[in-house]
Amino acid sequence: MSATRGRVAGKRVLITGAARGMGRSHAARLAEEGADLILVDICESLPAIGYPLATPDELQETARIVEGHGRRAVTHIVDVRDAAALSAAVDDGVARLGGLDASVANAGVLTAGTWDTTTAEQWRTVVDVNLIGTWNTCAAALPHLCDHGGSLINISSAAGVKGSPLHTPYTASKHGVVGLSRALANELAAVSVRVNTVHPTGVATGMRPDSLHTLLHDKRPDLAPIFGNALPIVMTEAIDVSNAVLFLVSDESRYVTGLEFKVDAGVTLR
Repeated sequence: MSATRGRVAGKRVLITGAARGMGRSHAARLAEEGADLILVDICESLPAIGYPLATPDELQETARIVEGHGRRAVTHIVDVRDAAALSAAVDDGVARLGGLDASVANAGVLTAGTWDTTTAEQWRTVVDVNLIGTWNTCAAALPHLCDHGGSLINISSAAGVKGSPLHTPYTASKHGVVGLSRALANELAAVSVRVNTVHPTGVATGMRPDSLHTLLHDKRPDLAPIFGNALPIVMTEAIDVSNAVLFLVSDESRYVTGLEFKVDAGVTLR
């Protein structure tokens, strides 16, 4: 697709958690359709999270993919929990790209455990990254959107719609993202800033602690049906979620706000 004819041709978009997984997929799909990107990732693992997070090399690979589509990429290694650093990174990216049209708050982490094994450190880390980090992302983007409108896309989860067990901090944080987004959608409609959430089922990325599978298989098999999709797949692919993000960034969704966009293979029907 020519950048001059793409569905988001010329738009400037911020993506957090951009180094790999869904974040990289969003970046590639948006670049393919003509967008320039501000790519943010922590590029550092966290003690409370039981799987490795992305690396600086992976963030640079995402930038190379964007540039391979003929689009510009600005990268920053930033922790979304650090509001001041995130705002500075976004300001720099906006200055270099000449503006901002949309933001995708995609950074997120997951822990697994029963209620009595989940620690205060896990609670704090998950809520700070998933919920406060989403707020920080919105707050960093909004000064660049309120004068001309734009789109905030906050990645929630099927766990933001139903009571998914064995990762209670994650479920609580993703429900919080919905409340945050609904409130902002009301507040920002007057300045033509749209705010929507996207709700994937399980996606084949690196965000999957092995302990969750062990819990479901060995300790609480009675809870496994809650995680079952209605459609006959185990997980979606990242591109399926990225296509929803593309729609919400594009002008095709110019009157869509307050939407909870489920890309969940029917898991929330169960």
